[in-house]
Amino acid sequence: MEIDPDLADTAAMSATYGVPMEAGANCVVVAGKREGEERVAACVVRADTRADVNHTVKRLLDVRKPSFLPMDRAVAESGMEYGGITPLGLPDSWRLLVDARVLDVEVAVVGSGLRRSKLLLPGALVGRLPRAEVVDGLAG
Repeated sequence: MEIDPDLADTAAMSATYGVPMEAGANCVVVAGKREGEERVAACVVRADTRADVNHTVKRLLDVRKPSFLPMDRAVAESGMEYGGITPLGLPDSWRLLVDARVLDVEVAVVGSGLRRSKLLLPGALVGRLPRAEVVDGLAG
């Protein structure tokens, strides 16, 4: 669905278009290092929650200090616009972690790769994307 690119951020999009926060699914990119090796994951969580970066993501990536990938790197490496990153078409080297609660969303509103549009996908389909790892408690 086409949206105003100035309203791509979840809260603004939800308020303007009447989409409940629990119907949105955000994709955030996290990275950390262990023994000099960088490990990157895209984390998909319902928009009314936040990825548990400091505990669950840290444990899953087995890194010392995870943090959000800088915007310029996330954009350059994904080939997508910031604020529109989608779990579809991510780099093969990134893990795809999906919070189990996303699967319960009948129709999830996710980024399309562009700020000017969103994709509508059955939440269960997000958990069946290539390389998707469904995680209980990914979001806190």
